[in-house]
Amino acid sequence: MRKIDIAVVDYGMGNLRSVSKALEHVAPAKSVLVTNCPDEIANAERVVFPGQGAMPDCIRELDARGLRESVLFAAHNKPFMGICIGLQMLFEHSEEGDAAGLGLFEGQVKRFAAADMHDEHGEKLKVPHMGWNQVYQVNDSKNATHALWQGIESGTRFYYVHSYYVAPADEAVVTGYSCYPNQFTSAIAQNNLFAVQFHPEKSATAGLQLLHNFVNWQP
Repeated sequence: MRKIDIAVVDYGMGNLRSVSKALEHVAPAKSVLVTNCPDEIANAERVVFPGQGAMPDCIRELDARGLRESVLFAAHNKPFMGICIGLQMLFEHSEEGDAAGLGLFEGQVKRFAAADMHDEHGEKLKVPHMGWNQVYQVNDSKNATHALWQGIESGTRFYYVHSYYVAPADEAVVTGYSCYPNQFTSAIAQNNLFAVQFHPEKSATAGLQLLHNFVNWQP
């Protein structure tokens, strides 16, 4: 099997072209493969797990393609990045369609509550949360910033499109948050895994910096 530096998981639900092109841009010397082959995912040096759409559909399509085990293997054993639904699917359960997730992290995926959707001036906020928003970094137990935030200031804006957000049971995994209007988790990290609710591939310079950090990350 040919050497694969970065595998982008294709289960029929991701923004695959934008993700792969962004990775090729920040890592021109590395091979980037969009794949639905379990063996290629399992053998890649690092894995990106993107996604768009509804959680029940994403889980169904992942299983229909026989990719669950290879994604779980990658999430436990190699540098792994989840994006958008690729973050939400890592948790136990989603309110969206009452769907079970992959269960790598304890916690729920919740919809933005309609009663909370107004800003400080009383103006109504729309769901989905769409557009640019600030991401505030959370230091770890040693008061250190995660390696993937290198070169990115806390409060930098990233691009979002989502109606649901993750609520981890263990706040120690949270490495970034945003507000809409209340605080919600925008990034998590544990060992070799880093996952974000926003779309780095659509987030201009800051997003490319994050992806650059990922492809050079040695957890």
